[in-house]
Amino acid sequence: MANINSDTSPKALEQIVAIEMDKAVDHFNKELAKIRTGRAHTSMIEDLRVDSYGTSMRLKEVAAIAAPEASMLTVQPWDKSVIKEIEKAILASDLGVTPINDGSIVRVQLPQISQGRREELCKVMGKKLEECRTAIRNVRKDFQNLIKAAEKSRDISEDIAKKLLETLQTCTDRFIASAEQLAHKKESDLKSF
Repeated sequence: MANINSDTSPKALEQIVAIEMDKAVDHFNKELAKIRTGRAHTSMIEDLRVDSYGTSMRLKEVAAIAAPEASMLTVQPWDKSVIKEIEKAILASDLGVTPINDGSIVRVQLPQISQGRREELCKVMGKKLEECRTAIRNVRKDFQNLIKAAEKSRDISEDIAKKLLETLQTCTDRFIASAEQLAHKKESDLKSF
């Protein structure tokens, strides 16, 4: 966290706050990539945990993952001895699919998403959006507390505190709008298939 004092300009505060709030939006964007819209995407399975060589590793660390078709993913392990473990990890995931193992490549055929499942995914996305908003608001609250503490200890004047709080709110509104825009696009993708 930054130190708020009389040298802190609204522009400097905005830059510091933007870095923190951007982390929340980036995390939200990564979470959205994991929500299936009907198109296969490698991010759907790349972070699955696979037991290999006595340790738990992410799938992308033990295999090459590709999406050769809109509804298919392929997983080609670098070491064929872990292919059974990859298959187990995909079966245990919440994708609800059965992988096809041909001995060298694991294929994951994604079924069409039902309307009910689409609505369920929209609810999941809404929950993740609210988590992102909360994270952004928590950053705002932390900086508000810093500004108010600096004002109380007379490190900054009341006018500067007011300007900094206005800048903070503008930045908060901008990042929440950005997250909502990402969610709206994902919702459109979910409903368009």
